[in-house]
Amino acid sequence: MASVVRHVTIDCADPHALAGFWAQVLDGTLGEDDNPGDDEAVVNSDGASLLFIRVPEGKSVKNRVHLDLQPQDRGRDEEVERLLALGATVVADQRRPDGTGWVTMADPEGNELCVERSHAERIATGGA
Repeated sequence: MASVVRHVTIDCADPHALAGFWAQVLDGTLGEDDNPGDDEAVVNSDGASLLFIRVPEGKSVKNRVHLDLQPQDRGRDEEVERLLALGATVVADQRRPDGTGWVTMADPEGNELCVERSHAERIATGGA
């Protein structure tokens, strides 16, 4: 039998705060015993379980791994606006006039993520 991914682990300065951001992004929940000041915090959601670990050093280069988000109940552009309101920033806008493309964003600690088109938008533009 193969292994399964239990958590995607992300190094950060403030696990509780960053986990709170991602819990909102993923409509997930923080672990019951996660509190401000803890050295780790977990977000459980339908799509993934993210584990945030406090490390002393800050992010210094591009992520080697990042999350690609596909909105489920809204379009890509609406999701980008929602994430901006939660505290994310736009790193690179790869949206094209024909409706394809994605937006590379960063969470409040600078970890990159991409917002792709929703399933409905992929069908409408003929893309996979």
